[in-house]
Amino acid sequence: MKQAMRILMSVLFFGLSLPAAAAISAWLSHDQIGPGETAQLTLQHDGQTDSQPDLSPLKQDFEIVGRSSGSNIQIINGKMSAQVQISLMLLPKHNGKLQIPALQWDGQPSPPLALTVSNNGAASQQGNAAAGKASHVFVSATLEQKQPYVQAAVPLTVRIYTDQPLYQASLDLQSGNDVLVQQQGQDRQTSETRNGRNYQVIERRYLLFPQRSGKIELAGPVLSAQVQDTRSDSGPNDQFFSNVFGRNPFAGMLNATKPIRIQGDPLVLNVRPRPDSAQGHDWLPAQKVTLEETWQPDKGQIHAGDPITRHLHLSAEGLTAAQLPDLSQIMQLPPGMRAYPDQPKLSSNAQGNNVIGTRDQDIAVIATNAGHFEIPALHLFWWDTAQNVQREIVLPARTLDVLPGTGGVAVGTAPPPQDAGPAEALSPPSAPQHIEPPANDRWKWLSLALALLWLGTLATWWRSSRRNAAPAGKATTQPAAPVPSAPRIAEARKAFWQACRDNNAQAARRHLLDWALASWPTSPPAGLKALGERLGDAAYKPLLNQLDRACYAGGEWQGKALLELKTLDTREPVAKKEPALAGLYPGAV
Repeated sequence: MKQAMRILMSVLFFGLSLPAAAAISAWLSHDQIGPGETAQLTLQHDGQTDSQPDLSPLKQDFEIVGRSSGSNIQIINGKMSAQVQISLMLLPKHNGKLQIPALQWDGQPSPPLALTVSNNGAASQQGNAAAGKASHVFVSATLEQKQPYVQAAVPLTVRIYTDQPLYQASLDLQSGNDVLVQQQGQDRQTSETRNGRNYQVIERRYLLFPQRSGKIELAGPVLSAQVQDTRSDSGPNDQFFSNVFGRNPFAGMLNATKPIRIQGDPLVLNVRPRPDSAQGHDWLPAQKVTLEETWQPDKGQIHAGDPITRHLHLSAEGLTAAQLPDLSQIMQLPPGMRAYPDQPKLSSNAQGNNVIGTRDQDIAVIATNAGHFEIPALHLFWWDTAQNVQREIVLPARTLDVLPGTGGVAVGTAPPPQDAGPAEALSPPSAPQHIEPPANDRWKWLSLALALLWLGTLATWWRSSRRNAAPAGKATTQPAAPVPSAPRIAEARKAFWQACRDNNAQAARRHLLDWALASWPTSPPAGLKALGERLGDAAYKPLLNQLDRACYAGGEWQGKALLELKTLDTREPVAKKEPALAGLYPGAV
């Protein structure tokens, strides 16, 4: 044990006494590599040092993607030697014959080295076996169109060819202000044989959207990955490691795998501008565009205030959903009608090398009064990029006959005549007869009439005197307010419940307002929001809002929850003015 401690102390003592300046040696793992491959540069400093070499001259032609360092002290035949090594993984920035310049370390230069980066990747892609040894990994990019229209989708297919496993692989295609890049679908794997070598092919698809016209150059796709490295790195001074490790320990640090970065060729687009002959507010360059519409309800009577829903389905091949226009902005309506667009549903789906964008939107159309209306035809222009012509889609005009609103039974309608008695019903009507009363009876009837008139005047005076004698603080009797009609309430309530069971939103709204009108004949609520406020139950407010939205926006509606609304408070609220259609169809302007 004491002997070992003496040896260790001796090593430390001699190590501290070694000179700081010593020779600098350098060597490369290989002097020739393929495109995208890395080369390992090893710098060795004889003698102990805490300083670092100046690596800035390397940045002109190389990128340092890996680094490790270590030191070693040996005693051979009583003589001590020490070395410090730095291993750098260099990735060339371009092909050709490159020079690794002399690097300064403790004032001593390393020897310059030459490295050749072959350009046989392109030859391998073209299948030219005479061009030299094929690359183990290379990238190709294929554009479907090189002269697209501005903002039109350009399919791009990128393929990675490799005959060895890839680790931590990533593929990057940078977008910019001139071109937007969108990955399309999932990667696809196939196999292919080139120049007698079997490759695994990883295929990824993109869509490019040029944002301006003219020539645009986009940097090619970049593959970054780790691959196995079975090369044996050795240098002139590796022998001193063999006694301890049997090989260069730095080789094990980085060479189990090595990084690669391979960039495909630049992508060049000659983008055509929007043609002068293209009409319409929106620019839609696509291969195919369809526009369909449905109306709900499509038939039957329409009353003022009742919404009808126009559903528009727009689909375009070669455009994403975000590029499709809002058709509610170009839809025209005649005076007396208003539009309430719902939130659109957007979808972009990959189809082969292309994309299909769809936009579904419901637009509620409401007539504010009765009459005959004609909704003008809707014109949509788009540019056929396959045939280089403008095309137009036309949705025909639609006429609507709107009936007056159905707010309930009209107030002031004369009651139906009462049924006549049996005798009067069976007796035929007789002609009117004039019977002259006797002269003596005339005076009797006249006297009786005068007496009755006098009694009536007397009674009027007596009632007036009693009113004047009443206490000043006592309120006078007010005319009786209209009494809620029980039969109408029961009928409207029954119809409302049935509409809820049928999940018929428009009928439920109409009958609910009829119920409210029968319950509050002098001040019915102007809309469902006003009714929710009057009910005073917070549980019903969201349910009434859902019913309101279903009426103007369409879609499915379930009336089960509103079946629990059993009664309305028939007491008249304090009179106050409410704006017309208060709270009806939120979001309307």
